[in-house]
Amino acid sequence: MQTGEMTEADQRIEHRWDQLHTWGPYGLLLVSTVLSVLAGELMEGPAEWYAAGALVVAAVALQLWHGPRRGRRTPSRGGTLYYVLRWVISFALTWLNPFFAFYASTGYFDTDELMSGTRRQRLGLFATVVVVAGAQAGGLPFHSPVQWVLFGVMIVANSALLMAVGHLNQQEEQRSRERAGTIAELERTNTALQQALDENAALHAQLLVQAREAGVADERRRLAAEIHDTIAQGLTGIIAQLQVVASAPDLPSARTHLDRASTLARHSLGEARRSVQNLAPVALENDGLPEALKKTVAEWGERTGVRAEFTVTGTAEQLHEEISATLLRIAQEALSNASRHAHATRLGLTLTFLGDEVILDIRDDGRGFDPLAVPARSTAAGFGLDGMRARAERVAGSLAVESEPGHGTALSARVPLVRHDS
Repeated sequence: MQTGEMTEADQRIEHRWDQLHTWGPYGLLLVSTVLSVLAGELMEGPAEWYAAGALVVAAVALQLWHGPRRGRRTPSRGGTLYYVLRWVISFALTWLNPFFAFYASTGYFDTDELMSGTRRQRLGLFATVVVVAGAQAGGLPFHSPVQWVLFGVMIVANSALLMAVGHLNQQEEQRSRERAGTIAELERTNTALQQALDENAALHAQLLVQAREAGVADERRRLAAEIHDTIAQGLTGIIAQLQVVASAPDLPSARTHLDRASTLARHSLGEARRSVQNLAPVALENDGLPEALKKTVAEWGERTGVRAEFTVTGTAEQLHEEISATLLRIAQEALSNASRHAHATRLGLTLTFLGDEVILDIRDDGRGFDPLAVPARSTAAGFGLDGMRARAERVAGSLAVESEPGHGTALSARVPLVRHDS
């Protein structure tokens, strides 16, 4: 709802007020006329009856001239003239029969919409009070001092009632203005909040693009390092063994070097396959991250003979491809490190969804190590930890390591929860 617009309830209330201001004078004039006819003994002679009839017709004509109400009117000279003429007719009718005071009371309803200025409005209300109080005191003109005293009392009573009602109306208008101000402030706050959410979503998208670009460069560096450290060294060893075969003095010696070359070739082929698998996680092609991790842990447990368990906590959601790939690769590297270095008998992997982040915990009961004592990019656990930490940091995450010699290892990767459609 925009500021300044009316709610449906406000529109209904405004429509009812329009109906009251349009048809109210007709209704009160009809009630006054009916009661005056029933109390016809209050009027003396045909002349007063004719005068009352003429004034009723004039009141109807005045109301038709003023026209139906459409929306809230603003004070004008025409409105002031209408108010004055209506008061004059109501005063004359009430002089003829006090029951016409019902019609005179219409002056209470629309003073602020017809006349401008506080002084004019108060004067119009007081004029209406005089007519109504005169009818309440027994009708004009007065024939005894008691009526004059009663007239004064009625003026004071009606004026006090008007002041009380006016005060309540002012308080209600003040509360309405305060509510409108509060609503406007809430709308501005909601707009600012929506803008912040939109900017945050755009920032998330930008971070993912940057992370993807950084990931491509990092994968190239990692793959180059793995080729240099494993495949290239294996090929160098194969060439050396084949060169020895060429100058071998006998067949058994040549076969020994050929076997070594074959072993190096198989090892290099396995390293090449592992590098390609890490470059593109095919496990995520048909499954979500929880299913891919479950299969990965099960296959690892069967291959290593270690009792491995996988658990999901929280409400699983479809994650962005970059987040899923990052966590899967961290899990694969952690399992690879555990099989090569931990010598564990039991391993647990837990994936936790926590509203705004995802946590991957890997714990084993292996021999453990001192994280501070492992050199950077060592051939043991250090290179794997550096790689996992770099992967987590590329998507604005972090990696925590807890380990102690003889007491196992615990890894915890925390990354933002970015949904698939973000």
